[in-house]
Amino acid sequence: MKLGIVGLPNVGKSTLFNSLTKAGAESANYPFCTIDPNVGIVPVPDERLKVLADLYQSEKITPAVIEFVDIAGLVKGASKGEGLGNQFLSHIREVDAIVHVVRCFEDANIIHVDGSVDPLRDIETINLELTFSDLEILERRIARVAKGAKNDKAQAKELDMLMRLKAHLEEGKLAKTFTADDEEEQSLLAGYNLLTAKPVIYAANVKDTDIANDGADNEHVAKVREFAKQENSEVFVICAQIEQEIAELDDDEKKMFLEELGLTESGLEKLIKASYRLLGLMSYLTAGPKETRAWTIKIGTKAPQAAGKIHSDFERGFIRAEVVSYDQLVECGSFNAAKEKGLVRSEGKDYVIQDGDVVLFRFNV
Repeated sequence: MKLGIVGLPNVGKSTLFNSLTKAGAESANYPFCTIDPNVGIVPVPDERLKVLADLYQSEKITPAVIEFVDIAGLVKGASKGEGLGNQFLSHIREVDAIVHVVRCFEDANIIHVDGSVDPLRDIETINLELTFSDLEILERRIARVAKGAKNDKAQAKELDMLMRLKAHLEEGKLAKTFTADDEEEQSLLAGYNLLTAKPVIYAANVKDTDIANDGADNEHVAKVREFAKQENSEVFVICAQIEQEIAELDDDEKKMFLEELGLTESGLEKLIKASYRLLGLMSYLTAGPKETRAWTIKIGTKAPQAAGKIHSDFERGFIRAEVVSYDQLVECGSFNAAKEKGLVRSEGKDYVIQDGDVVLFRFNV
């Protein structure tokens, strides 16, 4: 999974990226500090892996990972070349979802590119730039398709959809709210890879005094939550400065620090949960003497396709999956003990993998 972190200059975007990835991306109090995207690979925290590794005496643990891309800040006119222009926009097309960092704190010492703190205005600024970029793509596609539309029914149908989609964006709406008429149109829409079709998670960046109650008293956060609700996006409240401090601590110190702040989880954990919900993802587990590992799949994935995440041969030669729930396996103390109690199930090609399933795949080479 790849998440692109975006936002206007000086909203805490690179500070958040640093804390999530410990990658040390440059962060400074002036616009366009970030030009090329910084990339960080982050393991997904999952306490189940350590427990399983101890049960199986695994040589190593391999967690699921998320790739974060810190994309350059942008200003009004980015789609037309202002600021860093399309250098930034091209990087967003490669991500699965957008993490939009929105400033929800007042601080006279930190410059805001538009002179004042207004999260909804900031969101609109970025959405407009994404929309302008999408319209350019649609106009180029329309020009190509229009040439053959008179003599080709498929191209004529696509042209009709393109014109409807263009009108939709020109009304100030996002591509993700566009209603395709059928599966064919849905497939075409996905193929355009439009920026405004991507799922969004809003990271409401607050002061440290607002973090304990999850921004409940922050009017800026309230506005972001209401806006996100209307477009079915996720929101999580974060203090990028605190996250940067947490990133310097070891696990025990981190737990104590969070408890002192009245928090039960870090910003990274909040973000991962939000992204999994938004993208409809979950993890199943495999375990053995060599390795205990988490595998990220779409909710609703059937056993053969889940096996294919490990290796394509597993999917092609799939025979069955031996499945036991994590909780039952841990309660029994071993796979064999769970098997003796009849808790290990033999599942076929139609079985839908569940979150926390511990799976052993049987397959023909």
